[in-house]
Amino acid sequence: MSTQPTQRAEPDLLYSQEEDALRAAVRDLLADHCDAAGVIARIESDAPHDRELWKLLADGMGLAGLLVPEELGGQGATHREVAVVVEELGRAVAPVPFLTSAVVATEALLAGEAPDLLAELASGRRIGTLAVALNLPAGSAYKVVRFEDGALHGELTGIADAAAADVLLVPADDGGLYAVDATAAIITAQVSLDLTRPLAKIVLDGAPGRLLGDAEPAVRRALRAGAGLLASEQLGLAEWTLTETVRYLKERKQFNRPVGGFQALKHRLAQLWLEVVNLRAAARNAADALATGSEDADVAVAVAQAFAAPVAVHAAEEALQLHGGIGMTWEHPVHLYLKRAKTDSIAYGTAGAHRAALAELVDLRAP
Repeated sequence: MSTQPTQRAEPDLLYSQEEDALRAAVRDLLADHCDAAGVIARIESDAPHDRELWKLLADGMGLAGLLVPEELGGQGATHREVAVVVEELGRAVAPVPFLTSAVVATEALLAGEAPDLLAELASGRRIGTLAVALNLPAGSAYKVVRFEDGALHGELTGIADAAAADVLLVPADDGGLYAVDATAAIITAQVSLDLTRPLAKIVLDGAPGRLLGDAEPAVRRALRAGAGLLASEQLGLAEWTLTETVRYLKERKQFNRPVGGFQALKHRLAQLWLEVVNLRAAARNAADALATGSEDADVAVAVAQAFAAPVAVHAAEEALQLHGGIGMTWEHPVHLYLKRAKTDSIAYGTAGAHRAALAELVDLRAP
């Protein structure tokens, strides 16, 4: 049977009944276990990752294995279902390693031969992270470590969720991708703008590694999926900030009338709503292209990421400004969304990098 990507028929970007049911279940779980006050308290502690929430998502709902085939202990779902989950996690700014482990690390493993590791990640028993800097766009040269005498040596920085990982997927200079037990590495937290997705430095000094396969195709596949589904996270946080801002402006009164009734603010909100609607279409298209293995997947991902970052940042900035003084306080959660939006704007490549990649893909190179 051919595994070549095929050109899609006209995609149906509407959410299916199953996807709506999945969304409702995830949203209910997050409403009960991921409130804003709890997230803020957690990022002020030495343990920003919510292990209990991760167990509920991975163990209780089986979400860590959505992309893993059923015969390997996963759910055998597609990127469309994963996108729905990522949207909801974005709406809650949930401090869990879903994107890094259940998407990026899982996609890297799916490109190789490691059924046991895939099963462990699918069950949530172990958390994985790809040891490539978060700000690296797909297709770019990534830093590798030295493989010598059966061990790995080197230093990697800007690795998202490394502090929560049990296994590191490390590209080496011999072209291989190696699985390294996190206890064999020195992992040090780095200063991160978004404390709900902390970064870390990894130092390998003679760490043993298990060869999984070729690094280049695995990293390329993982980063493409990460970038494509990151757009759904950006959609989720943009939708939350817009909805919360509208709600606040309906309640906040000035001159004895709701602030949201002022025409200038209505225009700003209407413009933002249009941007969010367009972002939903772009994010859904990227998820559908990844799910169907479309030959247009690279284009769909580049379009989604070129559009997503500015919209998410704009939505969060508007929320902060339109909430006035309360939005500037640490107690209000809007700062969590602004920091996540800003960090997401450079994750897996900036909007500019994706526009440049898109120009190459559609043969519209700059003169």
